[in-house]
Amino acid sequence: MTTKRFILASIVATASIIVLAAPTPAPAADKIRAAKAIDVLWIYTSLDIGVEAGTFAKYGLDVEVSVMSGGAKLHQALVANSTDVGLDGATGMALAVKGATDIGIAAYAGALRNYSINVAVDSPIKTVADMKGKLFGVASNGSLPEWVTKRVSIAEGWGPNGIRTTATGGFEATLAATLNHTIDGFIGATEAGLLLEERGKGRIVGGVEHYVPRFVSQAVFARQELIKQNPDLVARFLKGLFATVAFMKANKEKTTEIATRVLHQTPTVMSKTHDLEIAMLSDNGVFDPEAMKVLKDSYIEMGILPERPRDDQLFDARFLPVKP
Repeated sequence: MTTKRFILASIVATASIIVLAAPTPAPAADKIRAAKAIDVLWIYTSLDIGVEAGTFAKYGLDVEVSVMSGGAKLHQALVANSTDVGLDGATGMALAVKGATDIGIAAYAGALRNYSINVAVDSPIKTVADMKGKLFGVASNGSLPEWVTKRVSIAEGWGPNGIRTTATGGFEATLAATLNHTIDGFIGATEAGLLLEERGKGRIVGGVEHYVPRFVSQAVFARQELIKQNPDLVARFLKGLFATVAFMKANKEKTTEIATRVLHQTPTVMSKTHDLEIAMLSDNGVFDPEAMKVLKDSYIEMGILPERPRDDQLFDARFLPVKP
């Protein structure tokens, strides 16, 4: 081979090696739209944390996070195909029995460690006993906060209506009504109560987890059409979500940093919230049968359903247990 041909062959060979050695472009991540029922709950920051920490990306997902103004709006968005999956109170699973086109796909959280009895700082309510006959705000009739308020009333021996309730709308409206004494308080987000305490505007009278110690409080929902058309996408979302839960349990500092920004809270409040609420998050999405009995009873007690529904009417268990 002549020197000229040898040089040319070497150049071609080198170029081929470079091309073969060049990294293959990563496939584009699959987009999925995920919504939170409301924007004040610490436990819902898992969606934001999963995006920032890369746990969703690990499963090839590009998660678009949005916030609704309540559970009803979330399920409307699922029905309208303006979101694909969502986090909401497990009372929302009853909607599937009534013909909704979305369904529960995983248990997200258990006992209500994230709910507390919150009042204005100058409220005469000092203990649970002082709540008898008082008016407490709830986002909407038939909501989880309304049911919990009734459970407290029943447990205290006052019957289901011993604490009166009124629908005040979203969280901001409920908070405003509490601070201007239109209502006497609300049972809702513990992190909100902690922030009110820190700012000297409110007080936490107590937690409510001991009133409902075994419960499915939060669930993951998905459009049934999406489950049918793309079960792999749904399965990967669940893996990413519960991988995020594992990250949150192992990385308090980073979790607190992200949650502080997302919820516009203080690091102190978010750190306390992490300590109080992290244990309520499920590791694998499995629905505890005993906790489900309590949830089903709540549907009857709240007048949402006339009788206990079957499990398969409430949730699709094909993705469970989730194993990230």
